[in-house]
Amino acid sequence: MNCLPAAFGGICKQENEYLCVPNLSVVMKTILHTDKRRLLGYIAGILAGVSYGTNPLFGKALMESGVPIMVMLFFRYAFAAVFLAVLMMFKRESFLAKRREFGVLILLGIFFAGSSITLFCSYEFIPSGLATTLIYLYPVIVALIMVFLRIYPSWQTWLAISATFGGILLLSTPSEDVQIRVPGVLLAIGSALCYSFYLVIVNRSKRIRNVSEHTITFYSLVTGAILFAIIRYAEDGSMLEGIDTLGDWGNLIGLAIIPTMVSMLTIAISSRYIGPTKTAVLGVFEPLTAILIGTLLFRETLTAKMAVGIAICVAAVVFMIVKPGKKQKLRGC
Repeated sequence: MNCLPAAFGGICKQENEYLCVPNLSVVMKTILHTDKRRLLGYIAGILAGVSYGTNPLFGKALMESGVPIMVMLFFRYAFAAVFLAVLMMFKRESFLAKRREFGVLILLGIFFAGSSITLFCSYEFIPSGLATTLIYLYPVIVALIMVFLRIYPSWQTWLAISATFGGILLLSTPSEDVQIRVPGVLLAIGSALCYSFYLVIVNRSKRIRNVSEHTITFYSLVTGAILFAIIRYAEDGSMLEGIDTLGDWGNLIGLAIIPTMVSMLTIAISSRYIGPTKTAVLGVFEPLTAILIGTLLFRETLTAKMAVGIAICVAAVVFMIVKPGKKQKLRGC
């Protein structure tokens, strides 16, 4: 016999005959659960941006100490993988992945590590402000990928993407004339592409649908650490170059925990709960946090143009959260 779903109070009488008595308490619980997941998704997305924006807090001191980029990235990912492994063992979570899941997890690690490598390499050709502007194309790229997959963002989301990109232009574009070199532009766009594919795969891949966010992040970190070690080995350099004091090790640990482990975990949660497009928009909190850290701790100048850019970005995110677009309606009788 065919029955209506129990969540909507379906009661089966006879074949081809139905009696629908809506179970309002179950329906309300379903709605509240959906709203709770959406709220958690927005919170996780904001935390991801803020935590990733703390990179200068630890990375700047390491670079001033002469730590090479690949050494910094290796310890960043390796330490984060170890800390996450300890957390997973404490929570008795499994590290095992099925063969069909393993390939996707490795691919995610390659994309995330690729985003980091291409970003830092772009700094050798173009100013960091221009690189940041180009990298923030990733919300647009994510939205276009989702359209290709026939998942259409709401007009509110498109408006938020446009506004935040405008805000980033005000925040990051240098006021003086700069020399734009094609390799740097391509590397920065490549970083945005890698990060975009990471967000979309975490959200859309059916193969890892039952894999926890902890496991996804762990394999991504391990894959990245291996890639950075291989590159450093090819450079024929020491893995301890520039790491001379306890302060250096402390900065490496801080870099591993906050802008790496915490950021990657919250990115995975947000992408799954609210989708990759909105998660990408919330990434605007990364440059905002970095700018505030630079202003408050490193006494960098906060111009009026940058203040306007910050206001635009925050207003766009608030608009997207309070005006999320049409919700999918539950189907009743």
